[in-house]
Amino acid sequence: MRTLRYGMSGTDVMEVQALFSKIGYNPGPIDGVFGAQTRSAVQSFQRRFSLTRDGVIGSMTWRVLEPFLLGYDIYTVQPGDTIWGISRAYGTDIQSVLTANPIVDPNNLTIGQRLVVPYNIQVVDTNIDYTYAILERDIAGLKARYPFIETGVAGQSVLGNNLYYLRLGEGTNEVFYNASHHSLEWITTPVLMKFVEDFAFSYSRGQTLGSGYNPSEIWQKSSLYFIPMVNPDGVDLVLDGLSRDNPYYDSLIEWNGGSSDFSTVWQANIRGVDLNHNYDAAWEDSKQAEIEFGITGPGPTRYGGPAPESEPESRAVADFTRGHDFRLIMAYHSQGEVIFWDFMNMAPPEARTIGEAFARESGYVLSRPAGIASYAGYKDWFIQDWHRPGYTIEVGRGRNPLPIAQFDSIYARNLDMLLLASLV
Repeated sequence: MRTLRYGMSGTDVMEVQALFSKIGYNPGPIDGVFGAQTRSAVQSFQRRFSLTRDGVIGSMTWRVLEPFLLGYDIYTVQPGDTIWGISRAYGTDIQSVLTANPIVDPNNLTIGQRLVVPYNIQVVDTNIDYTYAILERDIAGLKARYPFIETGVAGQSVLGNNLYYLRLGEGTNEVFYNASHHSLEWITTPVLMKFVEDFAFSYSRGQTLGSGYNPSEIWQKSSLYFIPMVNPDGVDLVLDGLSRDNPYYDSLIEWNGGSSDFSTVWQANIRGVDLNHNYDAAWEDSKQAEIEFGITGPGPTRYGGPAPESEPESRAVADFTRGHDFRLIMAYHSQGEVIFWDFMNMAPPEARTIGEAFARESGYVLSRPAGIASYAGYKDWFIQDWHRPGYTIEVGRGRNPLPIAQFDSIYARNLDMLLLASLV
């Protein structure tokens, strides 16, 4: 992690600001700008933990911040400790500690035993630009707090970043959700991550979620799989900009029309391939449409690559799909508040009925895509090869990238739809 100080800006500054806001230090606006109020919050935090009050987030301050960023601490049991006392000292509740330590006997703690102690804060921030590094940290935090979540790696990106998957449930009805095929549409990643956290919390407490859905019932019936960030290289390019050490540095600028600003135009992966046009579903038609649109090679959007699944990201998602028996898939995109449900009239009869139920839950419009968007997408390929319900969900309204200020509205309209998908 880089050293952060007054006058700097970036997604890492925004993440720290969001954390300070959660734990009671006022950093000012969560805007990614390290201003005077953020410096004051850092100094207050440093004073609380007996650090040098220089207002700079260097290695020592980062070390103390890290457990808070993860959402939990590791505590070593001392003589006379009780679960109640440990929970109280951390300002958290007993159930959170017991959930994170399922094999611990709360009535028989052992001196020297190490416990995961969750802080009384949520892990997934929904008010920040959501980078790959934040995703990694959130997955680690959720796994520690809710060890019943299965996590793993479905593949790697062009630059070697992991395509993480998460699983909730143990039932035979398999459902798959993915997000951020497109770089500018990164807001869809925290939608899925927040859903995983809310589901895990409700399941651990025996509580309902959304409009009365029962996570325990879903857990027994279904297995919910998530790849929350299909295009990590592209997301980081949009949010953090182009680094000089990127192996595609010169090519990316060329593919981007000579510009080094990717923040409002780049949908593709780091090789300039649009991952949602890189699946083997009328791929030749997609290539013909590219010609009509004047697309002749790598660029910000619509270029489907030299062959279906030419990119490691789309190939990993396809292999992950081939390795399971998904009853239904949902691919999350933005924007338009639309649900696309068919591909060249190949969708099974129940797909429209389910889509209509999704539309009722979300208030989104059920529709069929047209033009160049009609081909070579993940949803298209799934419908074509499996003849099962597949959906592209376009969240929010406006111009990509949608502002994170839309998150609460987007999540509220999608929560019940995400839950319904696990049961139909």
